[in-house]
Amino acid sequence: MDPRSEVLLRQAELFGGNLLLAGLPADDLLAELPHAQGWSWHAGDQARLEQRFTGRSQFGVAPPATAFSAAVLFLPKSRELTDYLLTALAARLPGAELFLVGEKRAGIERAAKQLQPFGQPYKLDSARHCQLWKVQVEQTPAAPDLEGLARRYELPLEDGPLQVVSLPGVFSHGRLDRGTALLLGQLDNLPAGHLLDFGCGAGVLGAVLKRRYPHNRVTMLDVDAFAAASSRLTLAANALDAEVLCGDGIAAAPLELSAILSNPPFHEGVHTHYQASEDLLREAARHLQPGGELRLVANSFLKYPPLIEQYLGACQTLASGDGFRIYRARRKA
Repeated sequence: MDPRSEVLLRQAELFGGNLLLAGLPADDLLAELPHAQGWSWHAGDQARLEQRFTGRSQFGVAPPATAFSAAVLFLPKSRELTDYLLTALAARLPGAELFLVGEKRAGIERAAKQLQPFGQPYKLDSARHCQLWKVQVEQTPAAPDLEGLARRYELPLEDGPLQVVSLPGVFSHGRLDRGTALLLGQLDNLPAGHLLDFGCGAGVLGAVLKRRYPHNRVTMLDVDAFAAASSRLTLAANALDAEVLCGDGIAAAPLELSAILSNPPFHEGVHTHYQASEDLLREAARHLQPGGELRLVANSFLKYPPLIEQYLGACQTLASGDGFRIYRARRKA
């Protein structure tokens, strides 16, 4: 059981009604709270919850349309995303209770101050290196306009500026990260066919690919619903047409790809995870057609070349700089 869930269950008498669990982990919490429903924006967690608790968790960037009488938000990493989520929940809970739970090292005490616009926050519990806070929603906000909270910036390119739209919580929110900047300089001579932007974030790479290779089919994939929504907004802002998927890692990608391009994630919340990136390296060959290639950027300290050569083929370093390297490998024909 996730320690945040354990803290909730220490106060189980507070959570017997029609409760919404927002950003909940994929553990046994729904079994312990049989009247609760979930709201997830992580495709992997949602798939696991749906498998075990069919129909009890909704997926997306807005709270479920079904009614709830109280809500618990599991603290996300991003302060901007926390603001959006708390406001979206408080708007549905006039006079009702809104709870916030999170790990101390994730900044739960600081985040609890974000409850103040709605009423006086109270700390209910502190255990398992986590804290649980509550506010009675006395000042009901208007429902937030998610697209209105987006950060927009212009990326200068040789063929004209690209408009990027980044929603709260999306990686490198409102700016171009250094790894992607390096990868954008190494997109020459990609094969014809189907290109995949794995871990698409705000959609920079996928949009650049579609503009540069207009006759190629481009698919963009991310585990996060806010990232997928950002990518769709970026495509629309540039009048580009590409497929955007939300799924749990490379297993959700199409087959028979001509190339996979990625700035793969290795951070999730306050913890460091390499699983999605390592799964990509292990499974890329299964998703590439013979002769198809993988081209990715990674921090220089990550020991990816041995994995690439083990599962795909000879690994070439195309560029390095600013603490990053661009690797390329081809599936044997």
